[in-house]
Amino acid sequence: MELTPIRKRAALQPGKIRLNSPPSAAAEETPCTQKTIIGARDFTFYYGSKAGVENITMDIEVGSVTAIIGPSGCGKSTFLRSINRMNDLIPQTRTEGLLSVGGQDVYDKSTNLVNLRQQVGMVFQRPNPFAKSIYDNITYGPKLQGIRSKAKLNALVEKCLKDAALWDEVKDDLHKSALALSGGQQQRLCIARTLATKPRVVLMDEPCSALDPLATARIEDLIEELKGTYTIVIVTHNMQQAARVSKRTAFFCLGKLIEYGQTDKLFTNPQEKSTEDYITGRFG
Repeated sequence: MELTPIRKRAALQPGKIRLNSPPSAAAEETPCTQKTIIGARDFTFYYGSKAGVENITMDIEVGSVTAIIGPSGCGKSTFLRSINRMNDLIPQTRTEGLLSVGGQDVYDKSTNLVNLRQQVGMVFQRPNPFAKSIYDNITYGPKLQGIRSKAKLNALVEKCLKDAALWDEVKDDLHKSALALSGGQQQRLCIARTLATKPRVVLMDEPCSALDPLATARIEDLIEELKGTYTIVIVTHNMQQAARVSKRTAFFCLGKLIEYGQTDKLFTNPQEKSTEDYITGRFG
């Protein structure tokens, strides 16, 4: 596994994300290059005394799609939710090691959670639109950020719905309830809502597990369209999906990163026996 060396930052560099202001001394050493947006170094996340993930070291490239696969309970979602600190909602948790986004330590005390979650959006396993109109779902985040101009909000709604491949289906029904949409449409609306805060990273936690094959195909097509503009990290139990949508794949097992590399190579020539056993269906 090729890793970017940790180096000292003199100042925030072009393309990096500011999560705190000013950065503290504890955040001075982070893995980040122009190609890397997420970096983990010996990162461990604990639920009480039990490690959900342990000693994870990996880099995720800017604009790429990275899949995380592995059996149930292996730490996939724990790691994903650590990136934007969704696990903070769980009591008695703690971390060791380093997890950085845009060159800044996510768990540094100076990190602003609002800024972090604006830059690192998340799409969950089941669609969770607000009980509001389609329009209000998209504008909810931007309004919290202080955008009040009707013209700007209208333009943002159209752009985000187009980016989520939903505009043509709902453009005449923007003020109808989002709950009236189909499951696949609701998930694309949730993606559009995430894009409305202009994130650099989009996390997807099994976004297609509750969808039918047609809706799943639309989400996969959407991921293909969004890559490059956004960095996407997707947790999936569907290995065929990982093979279709991702450039790199990480295999987790029992809370540890077993193998991480180019998706085509990992599926056709795995370097670890447990990886081969998993992708050939010997366990899972």
